[in-house]
Amino acid sequence: MALLEIENLTVQFPTRRETFVAVKDAHLTVEPGQIHGLVGESGAGKSTIGAAVMGLLDPPGKITGGVIRFRGEEISGLDAEAMASLRGRKISMIFQDPLTSLNPLFTVGQQLVETIRAHLHLSETEALARAINLIDRVGIPDARARVNQYPHQFSGGMRQRVVIALALCSEPDVIIADEPTTALDVSIQAQILDLIKGLARERRVGVILITHDMGVIADTTDVVTVMYRGEVVESGPTARVLGAPSHPYTKSLIAAVPRPTVKLHRFPLIDYGGRVTGFAIADLARNWPKSTGERGAPLIEIEGISKRFVSKQAILPSRRGYFTAVDSASFTIRQGEVFGLVGESGSGKSTIARMIAGLYPVDGGTVRYGGRDVTATTRGVPDWYRREIQMIFQDPYSSLNPRMRVDEIVAEPARHHGLLKGQALRNRVAELLDRVGLGAEAGVKFPHEFSGGQRQRISIARALATQPRFLICDEPTSALDVSIQAQILNILKDLQDHLGLTMLFISHDLPVVRQMCDRVGVMKDGKLVEVAETETLFEAPQHPYTQHLLSLMPRLDGLSDEGLAVA
Repeated sequence: MALLEIENLTVQFPTRRETFVAVKDAHLTVEPGQIHGLVGESGAGKSTIGAAVMGLLDPPGKITGGVIRFRGEEISGLDAEAMASLRGRKISMIFQDPLTSLNPLFTVGQQLVETIRAHLHLSETEALARAINLIDRVGIPDARARVNQYPHQFSGGMRQRVVIALALCSEPDVIIADEPTTALDVSIQAQILDLIKGLARERRVGVILITHDMGVIADTTDVVTVMYRGEVVESGPTARVLGAPSHPYTKSLIAAVPRPTVKLHRFPLIDYGGRVTGFAIADLARNWPKSTGERGAPLIEIEGISKRFVSKQAILPSRRGYFTAVDSASFTIRQGEVFGLVGESGSGKSTIARMIAGLYPVDGGTVRYGGRDVTATTRGVPDWYRREIQMIFQDPYSSLNPRMRVDEIVAEPARHHGLLKGQALRNRVAELLDRVGLGAEAGVKFPHEFSGGQRQRISIARALATQPRFLICDEPTSALDVSIQAQILNILKDLQDHLGLTMLFISHDLPVVRQMCDRVGVMKDGKLVEVAETETLFEAPQHPYTQHLLSLMPRLDGLSDEGLAVA
């Protein structure tokens, strides 16, 4: 008997103006010990299915058709009390952001004990012993001491392990994992996925794995269901669906996946439903200032830069504790190239980016731009240098002022530096919005009116407003689904090709780095351990850590090659 059956599920969100159908006639089955992947773009209805199974649909959402069965018994019609009894005890959920699942005011042990006692008739002493055992089972060392720590004292990967421990408190039969590894680096992602695979294999837990990462689907799942705009368009064994997809949307989705072994000229765009979005970055080149340096000549020269942060506060400087985030890193970024920085979370990648941009003062070493010393001090960096460089951040929503219109956001850098004003500035903004595929009419809207991918395009338009020569891209696509990622990466490739822009590209997604970068530097514990041409690094890595990092990369060997534009 199947653990979980979903038949013809329909979920609607009625409003005063219209009724939005989030899921329409969806069906899937989860067997004991099976990992069933649920994949699709943002807004496809994946998380809505998970919420419906858990009885956690946000108002005014409601199930208007179909049934959900657990071990043969219908649960979609249960009242709130009965559903609360089932939820957590028999069916548990792992959420994307562990910080939203954990209470910052209570220790990890207190939260585990509370959850265990809510579902099992155990004393506090027995529940604490079980909590320590769970912390140990999910791979957190020194479990007896760590249960007394608070969520903020754990890294992102460790917090996600705590959330998995919470999901396991009552030994559930089904776990719904909603984007459990999004924005985690490749090594932490591998650890979390190994943990989930172990649960399915050893305890015969059924898992619904919701993700937009096709690498995760390929490496982890037994069966996959593909969703598009609330409907299931294809379902079957993972190897068959990914290797020989039958639906046009599935083919487009797979073609957009960055490959670790194939160099693409451009990322294929999703062309199902007439939604291909083109760009016209080439048109910007007519009015773009010509680079003064020769292509291939050094533009950014980093010599022995270091950065320390205070880890323990004290009145006397001699009693303070310090953490070294970057330790004597040296490298050069050449005119017109994309230089990649990879490494685990906390390795120092973003700290280097912020020192180059002048957002952090440099504690040691120098930064040169075009041969001129621009090392950041407590006073920042020269104003002329700020015009020459711009940053694109990981989360476009937090980097955009929600109270400003899009045209004001895009115009702000050029206005601040006194480059343009009046009609000339308005024309520049309209052109930039048009060239990144949003259209000039987007200028009158606010950031919350756009999707994540559209907000990232706004960030790119803003970054181009001062006509910079150097872009710093700090995880620009890590939280975006594969189709939106393809669009953003194609824009960045066009910027390099047509405008001659130089870029520092920071990412934990190794297949993306291979596609985007000319050379790559590898960071570990604040040190730059290897720098090489991209193909050399991926084919013949020298440092043991680089070899380890590449061994964790999804191979994606069985994916269909249909629709790829090989370079």
